[in-house]
Amino acid sequence: MHRRIIVPSALAASLLLAIPASAADFVPGAPGIGDSYYPTSGNGGYDVSHYDLRLKYQPATDLLEGTATIVATTKQNLSRFNLDIGLAVSEVRVNGRLAKFATSGAHELEVTPATPLEKNKAVSIVVRYAGKPSEVKIDGWTAWARTPDGGVAAQEPDSAAWWFPSNDHPLDKATFDVSVSVPDGTQAISNGVLQSQSSRLGWTRFNWRSNKPQATYLATLAVGKFDITTDRTANGLPVINAYSKDLGDNAGAARASVERTTEVAEWLESVFGPYPFNSLGGYVPNVTSGFALETQTRPFYSPRQFANGANASVVVHELAHQWYGDSVSVRDWKDIWVNEGFARYSQWLWSEKEGEGTAQELADYVYATRSADDPFWTVKPGDPGAENQFHIAVYDRGALALQALRNEIGDEDFFAILKGWPQRFAYGNARVADFVRYAEQVSGKPLAGLFDTWLYEPSKPAASTAAPAASTAAQAGPAARAAAPRAAERSKPVQPKSWKKIAATNTVHETDRPGAHRHDAH
Repeated sequence: MHRRIIVPSALAASLLLAIPASAADFVPGAPGIGDSYYPTSGNGGYDVSHYDLRLKYQPATDLLEGTATIVATTKQNLSRFNLDIGLAVSEVRVNGRLAKFATSGAHELEVTPATPLEKNKAVSIVVRYAGKPSEVKIDGWTAWARTPDGGVAAQEPDSAAWWFPSNDHPLDKATFDVSVSVPDGTQAISNGVLQSQSSRLGWTRFNWRSNKPQATYLATLAVGKFDITTDRTANGLPVINAYSKDLGDNAGAARASVERTTEVAEWLESVFGPYPFNSLGGYVPNVTSGFALETQTRPFYSPRQFANGANASVVVHELAHQWYGDSVSVRDWKDIWVNEGFARYSQWLWSEKEGEGTAQELADYVYATRSADDPFWTVKPGDPGAENQFHIAVYDRGALALQALRNEIGDEDFFAILKGWPQRFAYGNARVADFVRYAEQVSGKPLAGLFDTWLYEPSKPAASTAAPAASTAAQAGPAARAAAPRAAERSKPVQPKSWKKIAATNTVHETDRPGAHRHDAH
């Protein structure tokens, strides 16, 4: 018989392991994730890895009923944690046990589990809820749009709180399964791949899966009567486009634009590298808004985007976001330039490819047509402020910064950066400062001064982005070299042929959220 002898120090250690943390060691998670512009967005104390949403929606009444299962990991010892949701909650379970809950603020659901949650532990949260999303106002606005035959959730920087509970900030991305039951004859569109579809007792259920990390505001839901087109790319990715049956005069132009999704994505792969997600597509519901949004894998387009005819440029913009904004997302909403400056510049590159004006010509035109006293130059794209997050300067001056970078370091390094950045931060988050450092690493040049001039100085730079550097001009073709003169040296700037189509994506600013200028092509 062997007896195990435990020395005093070992005994003390074993007892320590057996004693759970005291109640004093468990504290509530923060009601916000720490964003500079939106302090109450997101929540602290945990990280979500997956959302499973099982929904039922009645278009006639706008009633949405849902059960959300959230898979997460605790990041601290939690006595309580928050979720963001605007609909009425009837029950919450944490790790299978009923939890207490209360509401506070505009969208905070405070959940107190039956037993405190230890740090670095897996946790499952089940929330049952219901309500009419169109009747929910948060800070005076709504991200849910009623349509004649259903409803749509699509907005920036927030839309999740109108249809599911979440940790609502781009810093906490997760994969998604979205299962929606709607009356027969109605469809439900969401992100990713349609896994299955089945009908029973007058209801049809659509099961969608988005298998790569996705920010909550990029999750979308559209219920209505759609014409749906399906295809596959050369690489086998499913392409799903959907159009409301009642788009009227905009129907043809919408299709002529969105049906070019595969072509545009293939071209963008040549600029930004491999497409990062499991499907492609877009949808055009019958809404009255004027904006478009880069909802992951399936951008949302308002019919008004096509009021003046087909416009592939807006498709370029939203698909460019799949790399810049969706795969690589902001760490903080003040970093919006890492989304919008690049999506706008992609429109300039498309113009260059189509022979409708080089990026340099577009840069010269923007610079020349904005006088020094134009308030445009007082907005800092690198940190525009919440009230100017979607200001035109974030787009156009943001693109000017990229043309200035291109001219400074030459095409070889510039395009290596455009392709390398989405790989470097794939499925993650990044700041403006991260991009500056990355550009310096690739080019081997100090670039802080250049970015400060174009992204942070609240005044018009003394000179345009300038003609391409000699090495760049030597690599460029005759057309690009001929297009190099500075706008400042021209008496009258020449409007590039593509300008009107590009400008059509930013002429209408949504102002439904007080204090925020929502840009047309988010």
